Amino acid sequence: MPETDHLAELGRFIREQRGAARMSLRRLSEVAGISNPYLSQIERGLRKPSAEILQQLAKALRVSAETIYVHAGILDPSATSTVVTAIEADDSLREAQKQALLQIYRSFVGENLQAAPSPATEDPA
Repeated sequence: MPETDHLAELGRFIREQRGAARMSLRRLSEVAGISNPYLSQIERGLRKPSAEILQQLAKALRVSAETIYVHAGILDPSATSTVVTAIEADDSLREAQKQALLQIYRSFVGENLQAAPSPATEDPA
């Protein structure tokens, strides 16, 4: 999928989640710690936010960072769903343990996405 399609999809997803949370654009920008105009541009598919900004939005909207990364086209949906599904399905873990594992997993994924070089800066050799 072209990047512009991912940006539009991400914008729609954030707008829908904001609506479901009954948050104004201004309130989400305050909670996420980003400017109102920047958030508006993200929602309209005009800006590509960093992984860090996506994490802030995910936290403010109370959705998983992986979900937002998938909508942004950063993460393959099948890559994380297997790990998350396995943790959620494991009956030998208590709910608090599952949540702790998922939180750790999500933080690692977010850190790795932030640390990954962009395709334009990678060495082709």
